[in-house]
Amino acid sequence: MTQPTAETPAADANAPAPVPESKKAAASAVSKPRSGVWWRHALAIVALVWALFPVMFILSAALNPAGTLSASSPIPQHFSGKNFSDLFASTTFPFWTWFRNSLIVAGLGTVFQVFIGAAAAYAFSRLRWSGRRPGLMGLLLAQMFPALLAFPALYVMFLRIGEVLPAVGLNTLWGLLLVYLGGAMGANVWLLKGYFDTIPKEMDEAAKMDGASHARIFFTMTLRLVAPILATVGILAFVMLWGEFLLASIFLLDQDQRTLGVGLYSLNMADRNRYFGMFSAGALVASIPPVLVYLSLQKQLIGGLTSGAVK
Repeated sequence: MTQPTAETPAADANAPAPVPESKKAAASAVSKPRSGVWWRHALAIVALVWALFPVMFILSAALNPAGTLSASSPIPQHFSGKNFSDLFASTTFPFWTWFRNSLIVAGLGTVFQVFIGAAAAYAFSRLRWSGRRPGLMGLLLAQMFPALLAFPALYVMFLRIGEVLPAVGLNTLWGLLLVYLGGAMGANVWLLKGYFDTIPKEMDEAAKMDGASHARIFFTMTLRLVAPILATVGILAFVMLWGEFLLASIFLLDQDQRTLGVGLYSLNMADRNRYFGMFSAGALVASIPPVLVYLSLQKQLIGGLTSGAVK
């Protein structure tokens, strides 16, 4: 064996340890300029400006004391609450009556749509009965046809119903609410059923062994477990009913029966240039309820939309 000689230099204890190749590659990658990222930030800024421009324009028009379309600009030159005071004090355009009608239709419609959808989803998910699968396929097939196809039939039907029951006929809030409830079963049932299927059926079987009926299981146990998806469906239903315009404009004809969207449209069509400031002020006030609903149910909304993503 070869013995170390005196000429062999000893290892220096203070010499730095060699740097691994992986760390060298990572350091070189960080040191390189990220030249391909700037266009992404620029694209995000353009999309943000594009999305906020209508909001800024409406806000500017609502705060513009001139209150006309010709004097509106994206950046307000003067600030005033004149448009809000004129809108709230107007007797020709009953803004608060429209606001109340929208709250009634959207609030009650949301509650009943969520309840009807949850009851139907529970039946499709937990019960076994003849026609269950064809019923689900029928609901899915019905969603493929445009809702506009049913508008003439609905108009004629509620016109005839109003001759017998004026309280739920044409030009009434309750008649419009019945039409909205008729479309409660649809995509909501599929969304709710998918969440109901994630709940273990052993919980239902244990409750049945204790003597609980299907109704008791549904109201006391299942509804509490599916609260996130109920909040999600409730938010979607409220926003849809609050901003629905086409069907409401066909059903509601009198000023005192109109919802907020139809009323603001009539205000704008009366004199677009003259009442544009009042229209913008009403649009800003109309955006408050959906924002409050989103903020109050934000956590449940996120939980409902992401449910099942990690299953």
